[in-house]
Amino acid sequence: MNQGGILIEGLRKTYGQGDTAVEALKDVNMTVGPGEVVGLVGPSGSGKSTLLKCLGAIIEPTAGRMVLGGKVIYDGSWKIPDLRTLRRDSIGFVFQAPYLIPFLDVTDNVALLPMLAGISNAIARARALELLAALDVAHRAQAEPSQLSGGEQQRVSIARALANRPPVILADEPTAPLDSERALGVMRILNQMAQQSQTAIIVVTHDEKIIPTFKRIYHIREGRTVEEAGEGRSLDTMA
Repeated sequence: MNQGGILIEGLRKTYGQGDTAVEALKDVNMTVGPGEVVGLVGPSGSGKSTLLKCLGAIIEPTAGRMVLGGKVIYDGSWKIPDLRTLRRDSIGFVFQAPYLIPFLDVTDNVALLPMLAGISNAIARARALELLAALDVAHRAQAEPSQLSGGEQQRVSIARALANRPPVILADEPTAPLDSERALGVMRILNQMAQQSQTAIIVVTHDEKIIPTFKRIYHIREGRTVEEAGEGRSLDTMA
């Protein structure tokens, strides 16, 4: 995989030292191609959250190699001098809770990251409106987050994650608070956006409603990953 996507090789993370050391990640290997949505599942304490934090450049691994969007970001040490800029421009985050800014309207919530990256207000807002239209929430562009339904808030959070056109999106339990119809709707959106923008997406989930939609799944157990083929059910035929 030379361009785009995600490549993780031999990733390890140890907390503490000596007798108190805990190996949260022991040997993680993953690939996610551009335009692909991959599931990451595992029991509590298996290392999912630690892996996501390493990928998101929030915590530093102990060893291994990570390539995001064609750039080596970690290879025994960080290879990117400005991790804040990396997170802002190259990684989109979608969480279980939308974490929208309550005093900004929907458009400004989505436009904020591009503006922080130096994009003009007009261009950032135009890009935000384009994404909101693609996600079928353009009619809520001037609403405040408190006026949105749970499903609408999650779609706005996906628009925000896509606003800087990142090559990678990390989604942490994005459908957990949603009913089946809305959960499948979120997965449909993520798959459409992955294809349209050639974004590599990892979805961490326990949600049995969406697991059948993945074509590939990584199981993480005791800090190690195992890949298996998923069912890859069509989202158009699932109720």
